[in-house]
This record gives sequence, structure tokens and C-alpha cells, in this order.
Amino acid sequence: MTTATQILSQFQATGVQTCFHDRHINPQIYASLNGGNWSIKDYEARGGYQALRRILGKDGSEGLTQDQVIATVKESGLRGRGGAGFPTGLKWSFMPRSFPGQKYLVCNSDEGEPGTCKDRDILQFNPHIVIEGMIIAAYAMGISVGYNYIHGEIFQTYERFEAALEEARAAGYLGDNILGGSFSFQLHAAHGFGAYICGEETALLESLEGKKGQPRFKPPFPASFGLYGKPTTINNTETFAAVPWIIRNGGAAYLECGKPNNGGTKIFSVSGDVEKPGNYEVPLGTPFAKLLELAGGVRKGRQLKAVIPGGSSAPVLPASIIMECTMDYDSIAKAGSMLGSGAVIVMDDSRSMVESLLRLSYFYSHESCGQCTPCREGTGWMWRVIDRIQHGQGREGDLDLLNSVADNIQGRTICALGDAAAMPVRAMIKHFRPEFEALIRNKAPQAATSV
Repeated sequence: MTTATQILSQFQATGVQTCFHDRHINPQIYASLNGGNWSIKDYEARGGYQALRRILGKDGSEGLTQDQVIATVKESGLRGRGGAGFPTGLKWSFMPRSFPGQKYLVCNSDEGEPGTCKDRDILQFNPHIVIEGMIIAAYAMGISVGYNYIHGEIFQTYERFEAALEEARAAGYLGDNILGGSFSFQLHAAHGFGAYICGEETALLESLEGKKGQPRFKPPFPASFGLYGKPTTINNTETFAAVPWIIRNGGAAYLECGKPNNGGTKIFSVSGDVEKPGNYEVPLGTPFAKLLELAGGVRKGRQLKAVIPGGSSAPVLPASIIMECTMDYDSIAKAGSMLGSGAVIVMDDSRSMVESLLRLSYFYSHESCGQCTPCREGTGWMWRVIDRIQHGQGREGDLDLLNSVADNIQGRTICALGDAAAMPVRAMIKHFRPEFEALIRNKAPQAATSV
């Protein structure tokens, strides 16, 4: 039987290195290497909370100022790992540190993008790295209260995080006068209820306030008018988890793990038609072909047909394009898609693109909050048109109609859910139009594909 240590050695032998010795390549390896122990004792044994001690000067050093912490994060090239890829240090610099009233820090753990399963594993197997990252962020921006909004369908993970919070408070890392100093920070967990729309940051804030989770008009932006109308900074789970390593090792070292403008590593949730689906942490800039190899290649020896590289909202790329890409924000954007949340959905040559698009369109129609007319009406319209194509009732002109509806949704809604529904439709038709046209001409119902 192959041990976890042997698997880790095989992973490193491929030439792909991981910077984060205190994070996991996948849950099975992490649990085995560390006895499945997520506790504060285990985290501290791996160097946990040393970054916090350093910035507060509790390790014998002079400590770091708020400006020094933000400068280090900027130097690292860390970009938001939730999907937008916005520079984290720059976002932190937007927080008005001289604001006299309450300010808030929020972790977006409302992971609802189909294909994504990385944040829940970080919270489940290494919750203290997120807690430490949030404390450091709060210190840098002068924030005293924070919340971690956790997706509603992973209640066990929510309970795990609550237990980790209790450990951190008992150890003096959270609460008033952290580690005997002048800095105080209160951190709480909030449990969502499974609404995909609450992954949008302002809808998340509405939900935290006890209201219906619907996106807000912007501006004003959360940095000036966020939770309870106060300045608020929101980052993704994986983003906060990167911060302790950056502080311990320096921004330049983190940047060197990736490539210019794409610093560090990224956890990719690889699913679909691969032999070994799971979470894989690799440096940004890793060739897609190498990531596919780590996931065991296309299953059953079939041929790669297409890949959705960044979660269901990202435009699909055919095999001929994705195999030439590296997994980083700029390369995937140049290819015509998005790195997004890092959910890599692999489809082999047995997959029907029409059926795949039908499933995606149904999801976005179901999850639309209904606030914006183009999204509320348009997502349902697209789903119904694709449904009739799938079931042998397609009409001439349906593809042009779908593109027209998508054009009238994209860029015309309060939040990006409309874009998320429209972009897959346009990309599927662009790259696989003959498959749609053949089904319309033949008028034959498409057989469902087994998973």
C-alpha cells in the first residue's frame, strides 16, 4: 500500500513544489501526514501562529507596523482566490484605517460554485491557518471584529471552525489584548443556508445582517459602506490561508512560488472525467497538462474534449486550447476564460456539450435571486431554449437567439450571476456549435450521459 509520505514524494518528484508545508495537497494526504489532527496543538507544531507573534513583536523582534504588513502582502503578488483575482494587498490598502467607528473583516467561505470544494477542506483540515490569516489582516487594517460566513450545506465544517475558534480564544490569540498586547480582535462564525447568490460579497453582507441575500448596488463599495453600513474588507478563505506563510517567509519568497503578477500557489479542485479527482495545490503558472497528469489523466483512457477551468461560471475551453495553457490568471484570460475559483471540470469525448450546458443553465436559472429582470427572465429563457434543443425540438435560429439573450444579460445586472449564466452559453456555442446544429437538424432527442 502506498503511504501518504510516498505520495507526497511522488508529487514533489514531478517538479511541482508546494510552498505551504502547513496546508494540504489533498485531504487524504494531509490527514495521514498529520494524524488527521486539526487542533491548535498540531498547528503550532507546524509553525502556526508564529507569523502573528512576529507582527506583534512577541517573538523577540520589534514587530511589524500595519504599513509593513500590507507592503509584504503587496510584494507577494497574492490575488484573491475566490474568483475575481483582485490584488489582496491593494484591497487592504483601501480600508480607511483612521475611520473612528467600527470596521469589519469578513471571510467569504460561502463556497457554492459547482465544481469547487477547496475552501471547505481548508476549514475542515486546517482551520487555524484561516484564523491566523484573518487576525493578521485585522491587525493590518485596524479592525476589531470579524466574521467567517460559511456555506450552509457544510454544517460539519462550520462546527469544526467553531471549535477552532474556541481553541484560539483559550490560547490568547483571539479576544481582548491578544498575547498581552494592545491589539484586540473578536472573530465569529456565521452559518449560511446554501444560497449560491450569497457568494456575491454584498449579498453575503445582507445575509449577515439578517436580511434576504440579495446583491447591493455598487457604489458604494464595501470598503466604505459594508456590514451594517461600516467600512468592511472581504476576502476568500484560501486568500486568508495564504497570509501566515507570506509573513513568515516574506512576500518575495511567495511570489517566486508562482510567476509575475501571479504569486504563490493555488488549490485547484479537479473533478469530472479524471482518474483521481481531488484538490491539488500547485504553483500558479503550472501547465494544465501537468495538473491533468497529477489528477491521473483522463479516465478510462478516453480523449480530452473540453475543460471548464475556473468553476461553472467560467467559459469552457476545448482541449486544443487548454492543453497549451498554464494555470494562472493571465494565461487563462488570454485563452478566453477565467481562472475563477479554481474548479477545473474535465470532460472527455463521451460528453454531450448540449446536455452539459443544459445542466449549467438550469442551475443558474434556479439560483437567480430574481432582483434583476435580465437575469430573472433571461436565465430561465436560456434554459428552456437549451432544453428543447436537448430533447429534439430545436428550431433554426435558436443558437442566434441564445447568443442574443446572453448578450442582453451580460453586463446588465447588479451582480455577476447574470454574467456567470451568460458566459458558458456563449462559449459552448462558440467552440461546439456543430454539436448544437447537428442536434437541431436531426431533431433526435439526445441520450443522457452517465457519470
